[in-house]
Amino acid sequence: MAHPLDNPIWHALRTGNQPLARGDDLARVLPREVGAFAGLAEFSPRAFAQLRELVPAGAPVILFTAETLSISNDWNLLFHKELLQLVYPLAEAPAVASPALVALGEQDIPAMLALTALTNPGPFLARTIDFGGYHGVFQNGQLVAMAGQRLQPTPYTEISAVCTHPAYLGHGYARQLVQQQQGLILAAERTPFLHVYEDNTPAYTLYLKLGFQLRQRLHVYVLEKPASLLLTIH
Repeated sequence: MAHPLDNPIWHALRTGNQPLARGDDLARVLPREVGAFAGLAEFSPRAFAQLRELVPAGAPVILFTAETLSISNDWNLLFHKELLQLVYPLAEAPAVASPALVALGEQDIPAMLALTALTNPGPFLARTIDFGGYHGVFQNGQLVAMAGQRLQPTPYTEISAVCTHPAYLGHGYARQLVQQQQGLILAAERTPFLHVYEDNTPAYTLYLKLGFQLRQRLHVYVLEKPASLLLTIH
């Protein structure tokens, strides 16, 4: 049986994130305002054909794969890069005693969008908060650091959107937020994991210090259905 983290988006949209997903037994996607992630049961022509039925032309979709793909002319390839997948293998996480960490809610969405636009920790849209579990640090009324949860391919939960305002680096906020997420995920009897680009040296180094271990290298693809496909259908 394939490991759920070998195809994490697909397994997430069939298990932990299933309430947010739409699609069928070959392809599933999220609402555009939540995220651009797409999951495929198999990376076959028929699965990609089904995915084309689910996404609008001109709207990018993100795939994580364990192997390289041969992208057909039915798609525009916008981005391709290797991605490191790390898993936390321990049963306990260090306790975090920081009153500065607060749960983020609907009222914080504008501040979350501003912070992620500034720091670019990965795609964060108007309803990405629906993944849940977001916490942050405020200084003088400004959101200066945050982290949350994203993909949930049972029994795993991904830590995501870890970011700190450039003016507030060096205060240990990212460490505290990640440790808090580790504790929350373990308390829910799930296993923390995350993704990071290898050239993001500060983040990669931090995650290793916090006990995460490299599981495998994945590929991230960002594809777009060309607008011309609409003309061929009608």
